[in-house]
Amino acid sequence: MSSADSARDHVTPYDRFAWSDTQIEAWLVEGAHAAELTAYFGAGEYRALKDLARRAHRAPLGEGALRVLLVPGIMGSQLGLRRPAPLPNDVVWLDPIDIQLGRLAVLKVGAPAPVVSLGAVLYSHLRLKLALRARGFAAEFHDYDWRLSIAELGRALAARLAGAGRVAIVAHSMGGLVARAALAHPGTAQVERLILLGTPNLGSCAAVQALRGTYAVVRKVARLAAQPTAEALATEVFGTFPSLYDLLPTGKWSGRADLLDAAVWPRSGPQPRAELLAAARATQSLLAPADARFASIAGTGEETVTAVAPRRADFVYTLTRHGDGTVPAASAALPGAACFFARVAHSDLTRDPVVAAAVVDLLKRGATARLPRRAAAGSRAAARVSDAQLRRTHADKVDWGALSPEARREFLQNLNEPPRFRLRVPRARARR
Repeated sequence: MSSADSARDHVTPYDRFAWSDTQIEAWLVEGAHAAELTAYFGAGEYRALKDLARRAHRAPLGEGALRVLLVPGIMGSQLGLRRPAPLPNDVVWLDPIDIQLGRLAVLKVGAPAPVVSLGAVLYSHLRLKLALRARGFAAEFHDYDWRLSIAELGRALAARLAGAGRVAIVAHSMGGLVARAALAHPGTAQVERLILLGTPNLGSCAAVQALRGTYAVVRKVARLAAQPTAEALATEVFGTFPSLYDLLPTGKWSGRADLLDAAVWPRSGPQPRAELLAAARATQSLLAPADARFASIAGTGEETVTAVAPRRADFVYTLTRHGDGTVPAASAALPGAACFFARVAHSDLTRDPVVAAAVVDLLKRGATARLPRRAAAGSRAAARVSDAQLRRTHADKVDWGALSPEARREFLQNLNEPPRFRLRVPRARARR
């Protein structure tokens, strides 16, 4: 057994707390395990979920209720190893105790550990499921191993859809690309709606930063680990994930650089894998184009990387407020699909009540008046930040054992929150 996997039989509290969505829903309805669920979700979130769960429980589910698959985005499903009963499954993503022990190496694609998906990350996704169930939809999760390629994940979703009868899909972030890849397969014509929430249809610079070790999630996770730096994690673990290469920007919105060309990448720092870059070139051709079933909701108003350019030993990223913090609106808006805009951050698109109500409208009628069809006039304010500057953020190690329960929960729930930079409006050039 490798040193990275030496703690496989060590059961942590995060393994024990990895309850299924159906179990948690039942406890919310009954008011059972209130202390544990409050500690898990936070007091305010627990109250909101309990109210939603009871409304969902009272809502009749007719025989012909539309089945809705909720597809999370990248990092939105728990990953780990199955254990035989009565032991709980071994959650690796995201278990901070296992991360401290160096066990993220288990997730390296190609490693011998039989990693599987162990359910959706419920803090991010349970609200939307309950909101849909409360409005009469038969909502369920389609969690998956988000390390794998869009092509492979699309085939798996298409296999689940085959013979499924009436069904709709609501997909967040990369989950929208998985759904589009599935709809390119035969036997999926029965899908009545596809609603994309913050889907990077033309990629996201977050993938660039993840491969460079400068993405907030990678850096925060590295703060928990005793030894590996963020750059080492990027090279040894995250850089092996085909999904990240599938998410690299491909549209003109991101700048002039061909990020699927290894020669474009800076020679210093973590390097992408040439074979995965080459494989990602086919990804766009595998995605179903939009048709009348599609709708997209794009987040706006958050500091978002909307362009990237190589500069000597670094990438330099341009930040504007023309996106949701992770995905630019120009990437989330899919030609041929009705597009709506919400001033909501990327991670909150699955938790915002107005977005949830708009999703209900779109599932029922294919239209909604709750969100505008045009983005508000965007600010001209911008900032530029380099890999070197980002490497100075989230640099200190975290002593997990010394944190209070509240601080631990906040750390995990804000994992995707990017560092803040001061954006300025460019000065107008003086006329000659």
